[in-house]
Amino acid sequence: MLIRENVPLAPFTTLGVGGPARFFASAADENHVAEALSFARARSLPVFTLGGGSNLVVADAGFSGLVIKIEIPGIRPLDFDGLVVVGAGVEWDAFVQYCVSRDMAGVEALSGIPGTAGGAPVQNIGAYGQEAGDAINSVRAWDTQSDKIVELTRAECAFEYRRSIFNTSRAGRYIILQTEFALQPHGQPCVKYSELQKRFADDTKPSLAEVRSAVMDIRKSKGMLVSQDDSDSRSAGSFFRNPVISRDEFAAMEHKAREMGIIASSETIPCFDAPGGNVKLAAAWLIEHSGFPKGYAHGRVGISTKHALALVNRGGATAAEIMSLMKLIDGRVVASFGVALHPEPVFIGF
Repeated sequence: MLIRENVPLAPFTTLGVGGPARFFASAADENHVAEALSFARARSLPVFTLGGGSNLVVADAGFSGLVIKIEIPGIRPLDFDGLVVVGAGVEWDAFVQYCVSRDMAGVEALSGIPGTAGGAPVQNIGAYGQEAGDAINSVRAWDTQSDKIVELTRAECAFEYRRSIFNTSRAGRYIILQTEFALQPHGQPCVKYSELQKRFADDTKPSLAEVRSAVMDIRKSKGMLVSQDDSDSRSAGSFFRNPVISRDEFAAMEHKAREMGIIASSETIPCFDAPGGNVKLAAAWLIEHSGFPKGYAHGRVGISTKHALALVNRGGATAAEIMSLMKLIDGRVVASFGVALHPEPVFIGF
């Protein structure tokens, strides 16, 4: 396996910022992963595993260790009951297209999300009423602590909103090799999202392909499809999670917003029910009502013209400039609503 030195990482990310990796290896199979880890261990190097780079911010100084680019291929059905195994290096949307084309429900609302299949369990990617964790049956991963391959069940992955053990309690411990999905052959598509419900108001039984097409249209309208022709897609996707707070905190926040004149006495702040009797807020709404409209420019960085959650590289930006805008937005939201925003991307080299 070839291990290169001082490889620029910005071209491997959708945001397009960041410095070089001291060492860089591409792993096309499990043996390559083992080789790369052995190389890093012998030199006491930190390791970072890279997928599609769609949810990543690399520091301008780069990464001083070994970056392993996971390129494990393959999509393989296990039986006729909807069990499908996908390699961690497979493009996520190619996997969704594979499932939809074979009339297997469970991931159709996740169409168009950039990145690789190996990243799906890490952040429990979700969109338009669906989450990857709901369809994941098990994860095959390299356990860097025990230095062996393990199989983790859905329960062991502890999926929550944008969370799993892979980005919380055991972050950095596992390198995902493949994921097994339990899908529903000839199942009904997910049409929970309001825009999808409007789209199919006159169609009681849209097909999986029709829902996938609608999701792609919606994502494109929000600049959330990676395209060289769309400068708004030069981003890390949704940069902030939707905050989840208690109902008491929500009532206090709404009261403060009325006192400050942010909303009228008759207005309400949009929210959604969340587990545990909590409330999920719309981060995009909080950002826009804190003084950051779509298309906001801040030097060489800014906010997408189509979606307030996406911070964009307007051309020649640095990671430091992205971080500066992130902190500016978060500070203003805290000042306006008393709620902190938490970033979604992974940050390396900081």
